[in-house]
Amino acid sequence: MDSEDDMHDANDLESPDDDFYSGDTAMGSDDGDGDYDFVDNELDDSEDIASHRQQHNYTILSEADTRQRQEEDISRVSTVLSIPRSAACVLLRHYNWSVSKVHDEWFADEEKVRKAVGLLEQPADMPNGRELTCGICFESYPRKGICAAACSHPFCRACWRGYISTSISDGPGCLMLRCPDPSCDAVVGQDMINDLATTEDKEKYARYLHRSYIEDNRKTKWCPAPGCEYAVEFVMGSGSYDVCCNCSYSFCWNCTEEAHRPVDCGTVAKWILKNSAESENMNWILANSKPCPKCKRPIEKNQGCMHITCTPPCKFEFCWLCLGAWSEHGERTGGFYACNRYEAAKQEGAYDESERRREMAKNSLERYTHYYERWATNQSSRQKALADLQSMQNEKLEKLSDRQSQPESQLKFIIEAWLQIVECRRVLKWTYAYGYYLPEHEHAKRQFFEYLQGEAESGLERLHQCAEKELQVYLEAETPTKDFNDFRTKLAGLTSVTRNYFENLVRALETGLNDVGSSNSQATCSKSSSSKNLGGKHKGSKKLIASTSSRSGGPSRIMDDGNFWPCDHCTYANPKSASTCQMCDKHR
Repeated sequence: MDSEDDMHDANDLESPDDDFYSGDTAMGSDDGDGDYDFVDNELDDSEDIASHRQQHNYTILSEADTRQRQEEDISRVSTVLSIPRSAACVLLRHYNWSVSKVHDEWFADEEKVRKAVGLLEQPADMPNGRELTCGICFESYPRKGICAAACSHPFCRACWRGYISTSISDGPGCLMLRCPDPSCDAVVGQDMINDLATTEDKEKYARYLHRSYIEDNRKTKWCPAPGCEYAVEFVMGSGSYDVCCNCSYSFCWNCTEEAHRPVDCGTVAKWILKNSAESENMNWILANSKPCPKCKRPIEKNQGCMHITCTPPCKFEFCWLCLGAWSEHGERTGGFYACNRYEAAKQEGAYDESERRREMAKNSLERYTHYYERWATNQSSRQKALADLQSMQNEKLEKLSDRQSQPESQLKFIIEAWLQIVECRRVLKWTYAYGYYLPEHEHAKRQFFEYLQGEAESGLERLHQCAEKELQVYLEAETPTKDFNDFRTKLAGLTSVTRNYFENLVRALETGLNDVGSSNSQATCSKSSSSKNLGGKHKGSKKLIASTSSRSGGPSRIMDDGNFWPCDHCTYANPKSASTCQMCDKHR
């Protein structure tokens, strides 16, 4: 759906001719079986959605937070197991910083755990003598010039320092450093590193240890945004994988790609691979070129006659239509702009297979281009919306506060609107990847999906226009305007309605539009045959969130069941039990 050409005009909410996300008749059967229920039938549902938005299944951690948690875990293990902090650190590192795993394994078989990580139960005694020989350089040193791990293998400080420095330079493997003696598995803890390494190596080791706490822990990951230093702790099995970092970057916890609901991670991987692969280049070559009959190099013809000359060193001259040598062509075969031989052979079916392949490649390329261009357009729109949001926060909000004599705290509804626009652009972008991989044979689902996508574009465009163009009037006003509160109500209402619609849209697409089954697809298709193919407005309402009055001015089927009443001010569909509008707080 073209986000520019097929978008509905963003008119005022009060207009009965453009009810937000509404239609004329039901798209399903007359008894309502075909309705795809996008409206909450109970009053409590809207409260559940509101509370759900504020519940996060993740925690954003700063560097200070992660260091504090790491220290607390080390202290906890050290206290419970009655071992030094350096030993506790080694254990946690071995078991990927899982405190419970350390406790379980330790109390199940302490000896096995000690052997696995290189922790000796009792330190060995150093050899007697006033001087000891270093096991690496074989020089003799006084006892105070010799150091050893718990195994007591003697090495001089210079050799220890070189050994440690080389290991740290090799990467994070230094966190499980063992004794230099080839036959010994005794671990070298952080206490020895701090005692023997240079300042630079100690800092590098500390960074490795800190990063290990995030990268080796199954519950935490770094935010993948460039330059971001926040980490995220995620509660597995708690629903959505979408994470929004404090740096404003949203990503998927599962695959660490940009947040991509309603599309699953597998589809995202296929889409990204397709965008970067050579397959579409080959499709383009097949659809838009023909091979030279002599050297087989692909040639594109974009204008001119049928006389083609291949580039040097080939220089073969041939007819573009039949690919025969041009020396056999002339006036008798149709001249420069036609080929009788080609037409005759085509009638006999000689070119059926090649033409079929070329047509298939062309159709495939056109279909991919359609979805990719709109995917990229929404990505660009999202980037522009982000820039507009930044401008609003840094400059325009203060200006608007001065012009309208309103404190900035009461203008947060504008920021919320722009945040919603950014989020909806992201969702809308990924619906095009969803649509590309939607099976062609599921006509009912595809038709319904295109309808929902068109409704989403229409509503988002309306919100975007209100937040951008209509707001500009109040930014340019020299004195406070009387209808600013009406604008506040309208923008806040549009933001809420758009948010509800997109949340329901995402949930519907994530379940695969299961309510649109193959059993009723024939009836559904026949009911919706008059709708536009792509990006258009269905004449059938699918019982969407704010579907109220029909475009002809009559009541919608959604109101006929008596469970809802339309607000005269904002057209929101309220439950029958509500006495005031849940959107704008106007009395019934």
